[in-house]
Amino acid sequence: MPMTYPLKNNRALLSIGSSLISGCLMVSSALASTQEKPQGSAEVTTATTSTTASSPLHFWDFLAFEKDDIWRIATTRPISDPPVQKADTQPNHPPSRSAQQAIQTGQLANETTNAWQTLRRQLAWQPQTLSADAQARVDHWIEEYRSSPENILTIGQRASSWLSLINQQVAERNLPGEIALIPFIESSFDPQAKSHRGAAGLWQFMPGTGDALGLVRNHHYDGRLDVVAATQAALDYIEMQAEQWYDGDLMRSLAAYNAGAGTVNKAVRRAQAQGKSGDYWDLQLPRETMQYVPKLLAIASIIADPAAHNVTLPDIDASSGVAMIELDKAVSLQELARRSGIDGDTLSELNPGLLNGSLNPQYSNTLLIPADISAQMIAELSSSPGVGNGDSRPGTSAPQTYRVVQGDNLSTIAQRYNVSLRDIMRWNAIDQPNALQPGQLLTLSNF
Repeated sequence: MPMTYPLKNNRALLSIGSSLISGCLMVSSALASTQEKPQGSAEVTTATTSTTASSPLHFWDFLAFEKDDIWRIATTRPISDPPVQKADTQPNHPPSRSAQQAIQTGQLANETTNAWQTLRRQLAWQPQTLSADAQARVDHWIEEYRSSPENILTIGQRASSWLSLINQQVAERNLPGEIALIPFIESSFDPQAKSHRGAAGLWQFMPGTGDALGLVRNHHYDGRLDVVAATQAALDYIEMQAEQWYDGDLMRSLAAYNAGAGTVNKAVRRAQAQGKSGDYWDLQLPRETMQYVPKLLAIASIIADPAAHNVTLPDIDASSGVAMIELDKAVSLQELARRSGIDGDTLSELNPGLLNGSLNPQYSNTLLIPADISAQMIAELSSSPGVGNGDSRPGTSAPQTYRVVQGDNLSTIAQRYNVSLRDIMRWNAIDQPNALQPGQLLTLSNF
């Protein structure tokens, strides 16, 4: 039986904006017969299902995209060696039904226990009764992961900055804790991971999908690499696809996260035509997607009881977390490091979305700093009018961005806003002027 959870309406549609919704609603219903793109395509593909022709179109109908799965160790950046202990074997508990402590004084609430223990309490799919074939698929990946315990340890060390933050966001939405482990199989918890297909960040968003979800991307900032923004977008997307297509079934939504809703919906129809229920385990999908949920359940099983699998996890406690501050003026990380005494390399590692080493509120006003910084320092950084560099611009002008709607082209946008076509292409890293997508957010300024 599909695992179904009540899902809440959230901020996704509002953050994307009414112009995007309008643009998508103009798309012809003929898209229902559009040929699906092959797996791995960088394009946003069309998701079709067996709903009647009179069903209203939604923006999320057009957000079916291809994902690039990664199981690797990124060795280009050194990882410090935090204290390591053999993880204890807490029994499984029902998933937490209460949101964790909200952000207070700008700081993410720290766990009073080990972050792995918190995650175990939120696991909802451990254990569950599966068919022999389904269980064999999960067991295969349990053995695969167990054969490289050093990889799990290394990825766990890399997760130390992010696990509590992601746990909190998953819990606030009442989602199964297993969702917090998606970055394990997508990016090995490396927020700077990039695939050869163009996917980037912890959640491995393709460029077009990130654009459609409102993740700003230009020469200065890439929201796919911003852990806070990308985590929110990923959870929004998983929830909305589950609601739109799968009656709340998160496992099929995860399959669509990997392969695209068009591919999954076609497989569902095929399975149902054969008299099957059409849940995830019934579907014939691309090889990578067939392995996607088994991988997630396998690593969750190991996290639930690491000692039983001869696996060691790093100790991730409250001091390993991050604090979040909001700034209303531009600031360079170098200047912030000088004023706060925080190591500059640490600031860069916690804020990989700031491509040029500076925060600009036109793109994002959220900055992550180590959680062990005092509350007084956090308050001072958040409120100080002097935080900024010599290149900062007053925050009084309107945001210099534009959301693409159906029928737009770069030439008309450049003429409308009195900027050059070449500059728009340079500021937004656009190689093909005719490749605009409805909903894409364009930067119209170099600042």
